[in-house]
Parts: sequence; structure tokens; C-alpha cells
Amino acid sequence: MSGFRCVLAGATLAGLLLSNMATGYAAGALAIGSCGAYGFAYDFPREDAASRAALGKCHGGCKVVPLSRACGAIAVDGKNACGAHGYAVAPRLGQAQNTALKQCYDYGGKDCVIRAWACDAKG
Repeated sequence: MSGFRCVLAGATLAGLLLSNMATGYAAGALAIGSCGAYGFAYDFPREDAASRAALGKCHGGCKVVPLSRACGAIAVDGKNACGAHGYAVAPRLGQAQNTALKQCYDYGGKDCVIRAWACDAKG
């Protein structure tokens, strides 16, 4: 029985460690600025740390869009980076990219492209 208890304890500990890793690092952020400026951060332990990291990579009056167990994407007009843009957060990367592109076109973009994307641990 002591061998079984040891295996059971090891399996329980491994499960707890994996659970803490998955839930402990699930914060991300996109920073979106003017003229195609952006920054991103993912798999941070806290939202505020992810936001600071994303803002640190973005220059140009940037605002933060948090990602929590999701993906985010930024689209800009490829021929006019200071023109139309769009961004989105969704459970899956494809959804976020499609929505960001749609927003860019809806706001007048003519040649919209994905400029950046990020997913956190669960996105």
C-alpha cells in the first residue's frame, strides 16, 4: 500500500503543479497606438504586468486591450498605416484576426492586414 500511496501523492502533486501553471500564467495584453504602433505581451501571471509590458513596446499614444485566456489581433491598412485600423479579442486566434480585419475595412481601410497578434496560455 505504501507504493500506491506514493504514486497517488506524486500524481496529485503533478496535477496541482500543472493546474497552477495553466491558471497562473493566463494574462496578456495588446497595446494599440497611432500609425500602426503596437505592443503585446502574453502568459504573464497578472493583468497589470502584461499591460505594462505591452505598453513598454508601443510608442504613439497607446491604449491597452487586456487578453484573459484569449487571443487578440490588430489590423491596419497596409497602404496607410496612419489610416483605418481594427482590433479584436476572441477565444480563438482566427476569430480575433477575422474581426480585426473586418473592423479595419469597416472603418475605411482598403488593404487591411494583420499587424500583430498574441494569445495567452489558454487562447
